[in-house]
Amino acid sequence: MTNVVLVINWPILAQKAMVKDANKPKGRTSAYAFFVLSCREEHKKKSPGTTVNFAKFSKTCSERWKTLAATEKKKFEDQAKADKDRYDQEMKNYIPPKGMVRKKKKKKDPNAPKRPPSAFFVFCSEHRPTVKGEYPGLSIGDIAKKLAAMWAKQSPKDRTPYEQKAAALRQKYEKDIAEYRAKGGAGGGAPKRGPGRPAGSTKKAMVKADDEDDEDEDEDDEDEEDDEDDE
Repeated sequence: MTNVVLVINWPILAQKAMVKDANKPKGRTSAYAFFVLSCREEHKKKSPGTTVNFAKFSKTCSERWKTLAATEKKKFEDQAKADKDRYDQEMKNYIPPKGMVRKKKKKKDPNAPKRPPSAFFVFCSEHRPTVKGEYPGLSIGDIAKKLAAMWAKQSPKDRTPYEQKAAALRQKYEKDIAEYRAKGGAGGGAPKRGPGRPAGSTKKAMVKADDEDDEDEDEDDEDEEDDEDDE
């Protein structure tokens, strides 16, 4: 019997896995991200050439957004709606290249509790709009890298609020999922890793998160704004 040795070139496979379709429509931009972009342009005019402290800038934008009047928010909401219409129309005409067919998402029980994020993802959900507003042309992967770098620079004290929020969300999830299963519900899965960075590739996890945002942007925007209001 002849033994067959299968040689797999992992670097090449990894490289192919990372290839993205350059013709794929750009993801939708939320009202808050448009607002952050506006804040960035305002900052450039007032302080040209000044380096931006992301954490401070993000906090300032979040505070301003909370106090923004409904009439002022409407401008950004209209921009987001127009961008959503643009995205939806482009996706109707978009044909993925061979071998890159989009997988259909499994239908989920709308009553199933949503898995809680780790402290890292709580941090990302708060700062991602700022990074997107700061660098509107940045790819999802590069946004993930910047967020990971920002997280790495956070001191234990700075991480505490995100860890506390993640812990509270995890406790709530465990209670909700127990009640859900007691009523005959299935699934729900285990809580996402926390309180630190997620296991495996940060970039891969963030790309997945952003892809899900593109498919369900409206729901994520509402969650994002609710998170800011709860702070």
